[in-house]
Amino acid sequence: MVFLRSFSVLVISDEAKSLFEIFDSIGITLRKTNKAKANSNATFSNYDIAFLDIDSEGWEKRLIELKQYMPVIVFGKPNVNLAVKAMKLGATDFLQKPLKDNSMREIFQNFKDKPKVEIEGLIGTSRIMEDVYCGVRKAALTDSNVLITGESGTGKEIVARAIHKLSDRKDNPFIVINCTAIPDTLLESELFGFEKGAFTGANYTKKGLIEWADKGTLFFDEIGDVSALFQTKILRVIQEGEFIRIGGNHPVRVDVRFIAATNKDIQKACKEGSFREDLFYRLNVINIEIPPLRNRKEDIPSLVEFFIKKHAHKRKDLTIRGITEEALDALMNHSFPGNVRELENIIERAIAFTSSAEITVKDLPAYLLKTPHSKKSTQGNLREAVDTFEKELIWSALQKSRGNISKAAELLGIHRQQLQRKLKHYKIAT
Repeated sequence: MVFLRSFSVLVISDEAKSLFEIFDSIGITLRKTNKAKANSNATFSNYDIAFLDIDSEGWEKRLIELKQYMPVIVFGKPNVNLAVKAMKLGATDFLQKPLKDNSMREIFQNFKDKPKVEIEGLIGTSRIMEDVYCGVRKAALTDSNVLITGESGTGKEIVARAIHKLSDRKDNPFIVINCTAIPDTLLESELFGFEKGAFTGANYTKKGLIEWADKGTLFFDEIGDVSALFQTKILRVIQEGEFIRIGGNHPVRVDVRFIAATNKDIQKACKEGSFREDLFYRLNVINIEIPPLRNRKEDIPSLVEFFIKKHAHKRKDLTIRGITEEALDALMNHSFPGNVRELENIIERAIAFTSSAEITVKDLPAYLLKTPHSKKSTQGNLREAVDTFEKELIWSALQKSRGNISKAAELLGIHRQQLQRKLKHYKIAT
């Protein structure tokens, strides 16, 4: 049997030699690591899979540690209780000694095309995404601050939420602060809150967003766009873990894990003087970079399938089951400047427009069809072309108005009743 790629395998057992003989017999190519590196947590993310002998001492602690980084296959003498315990602790599979070639071959066959870990909300099996998955797992094991970088639309908030959900803080608040939405005049009251009587109209004590995040995670979205005042105000909280409410006399202690995201080059901003270096170093303890969609196009089919399942229910009159090869090919040829967010928008729009059980090229936005594929779409009649153009305009207006029919009608220059009739005619859900 031929496998698509070699594996980095971590073996923890006194019987490692016999395992490597089996690997060799079934045609597995291994990337070897010396013992010192194998015992280092810092290099665990370099492995694809681990084999752990549960007849060895301290295996429970090892299993809990390793499962954060990779699938862990446990093996041992026939013992039902130990096997059940291992699976409850997070083992991926259990093999019984003596190990057999067929069992080992099946294990590698199952994992050869899969990412090392799967994170809720993140879709993709490309090698480039494995670094993201491992970064999320490693970040979840610590309380260190995280800076997530990447272009707009790549899913930085999804990564932040995944880190929180996998961490020990998962049962506590995850508070999102849209940094660009808070003006400097409201900065302190929004972040720190105020005491009753602090100013005219302060008839009660208000908790700020940072206090609401106590024992949980605070996510600064688009930290690269904040003002100098914002940077100064949050730096002390990050350094000292405390702040003073407006009108307060005593500091309020908080236990908060900080995650920030940006699509800007923060290091460049530091050199230019628009971003504080000390704040950058406080936030950039762990860095996770999200790749743009154009660099992982092999993930597009999986993402398309996911978004079809996510949005298909919005069509009450039709069951959308998939996408044609021609339409998928058009998506694969697109550069996606808007990244995953753009792809989701395209699929949601196509579901609204399609008149068949599969999304076709005709259901895609016109700008995607400026390729050789568009030649086929020009063979339709004039009525179809007019309908497609009209649906494009209506969809665009609904997007700009955030689904508000009255505003969309105003943008289109028609009456609300006219737009409602057209929505019904084209079966566009709002």
